[in-house]
Order: sequence, then C-alpha cells, then structure tokens
Amino acid sequence: MKRMRIEHATGFSYEGAVSASYNEARMLPGTTDSQFVLSSSLDIEPSTAISSYVDYFGTRVSSFDVLSSHESLTITARSLVEVRPRPVEHADVTWERLEKEALRSVETVEQMEQTDRTEPHPEVVEIAAAIAERNDHPGRAALEIASTIGDAVEYVTGITGAHSAAKDSWEARKGVCQDIAHITIGALRSVGIPARYVSGYLHPKPNAEIGVPVKGESHAWVEWYAGDWQGFDPTNNAEIGDRHVLVGRGRDYDDVPPLRGVYAGPYKSKLHVDVTITREA
Repeated sequence: MKRMRIEHATGFSYEGAVSASYNEARMLPGTTDSQFVLSSSLDIEPSTAISSYVDYFGTRVSSFDVLSSHESLTITARSLVEVRPRPVEHADVTWERLEKEALRSVETVEQMEQTDRTEPHPEVVEIAAAIAERNDHPGRAALEIASTIGDAVEYVTGITGAHSAAKDSWEARKGVCQDIAHITIGALRSVGIPARYVSGYLHPKPNAEIGVPVKGESHAWVEWYAGDWQGFDPTNNAEIGDRHVLVGRGRDYDDVPPLRGVYAGPYKSKLHVDVTITREA
C-alpha cells in the first residue's frame, strides 16, 4: 500500500474580463474498496461557494458559479489517499452466463452500448472477435484484448485532440491514455463484455522516493465486467497498482472530464493544467 498526495491545479485564462462562468469539477477521488481518502479539498479563485454531490456513475462532483467579472479561473484540488494494488482476478463465468448477467443490471447494460467516442474501427472488431473466439473465459479474453490494444497503439502526445474518437486513434496507431482507453472499451463492448472508462491519476515512478514531489498528470484506464468488475491500464499494459488513484467512472471521457464549464463573454479561453504527485508512505 502507498500513500499519495496529489495537487491538481487547472482552470482557464481569458483574453479579457468575462461577466460570469458556470463550472463542474471532477478532480477529487473517493473512497473505494481499494483506496481510502484521508483528506481532500478544493480551492477556487476567484473565491465562490461550492455545491458537492455524487453523480450517476458514483463520481464526486464540485459545482460552482463565478458571477462577478474575472479574467481567469483557477481550481486547485488537494488529496491525500492510501492506495492498494488491484490485481486482475478472473471470476468463474462463461460467455453464456455473462450475457445473462450483463442484461440484468443497469450498471452493466449501459456499459455495453458504444458511444461516438468508443465506436470501434472494423479492424479492432476483428481483433477482438478473434481473441474472444479462442478464449472460453470472457475475463481472460478481456485481458488479452486490452493487452493487445495496448501493444498496438503507441503513446504519443499531440497526435490526437480532446474530442478524438477511437476510430481516428486506431488509424494513427498513436494517442494518449484517453485514446487507448476508448479503443479498448470499444473492442471489449464489441464482443459483449461490459466496459467502462476510468479517470484518475498515476504516479509516474514505480519506485518513487518518499517525500519527493514529481510532475504528474491525469490518467485513464478501463474496467470490464466478467462476473465482477476488473481494472487494467492498457496504456502501460499493467494491472492497476498502488500508483493508480481513481477519481471517476463513466461510459467514456465525456462523463468524467476533470473540468467542464461555460462562460459569458466574447473572449477566447485557454486551459492550463498542473499536477504534482508526492509519495508520502
């Protein structure tokens, strides 16, 4: 088990003063069966009241308005979290049983439909189908599909954009964690395995020194249902370990953006992001 301190500062700068902005932040992790939140806070500048709630998918949401004139907006989330590894475990389930179980729960049914983000390329559908065909166990098939996608797509920044879809990323064979997660989810859903998008943070150093801050970033991985929910990081082709801090889950990235908002004003905005992660224990 590791203890992680995370500071995530983000927000917008505007070309001039805007009269108001309306925002939602999904930047604070929640306590789960594999992580425990020791403390968390959210600071807004300009200062304003915050309304907090848990959304439909179980993600903590901070909603706030800035109703006075401002030229910039900064949100700083600070969290201290204890995390334990979550190795993949395969439940005893057949394809036939999975099909029946998946249709009995809203939680799994809604993670079987493709979205514009996850709609898979025909080549991805073929790859997933071939893997499913040679695996009697859907959980083992899911792991092989996720690993195969992770091997096939190179992590490269600047190739895709914030609104890229899985098909585009696959054709480029390049993308960031968000793209690789979308491709993997589309592949899993194409063979009848419910799959969902997970957002959070990843400490970049496996053997990080205690007390040394490092530059981090938001990260994305996947979870699939094959008798129970299991997580995997296809970008790093790794099981979910004690460096992964979970923040939110959804059908795709659009359900869990760290910051979403609108503002009143004629000016363009520029997003800034800075994440620092420190191993505390």
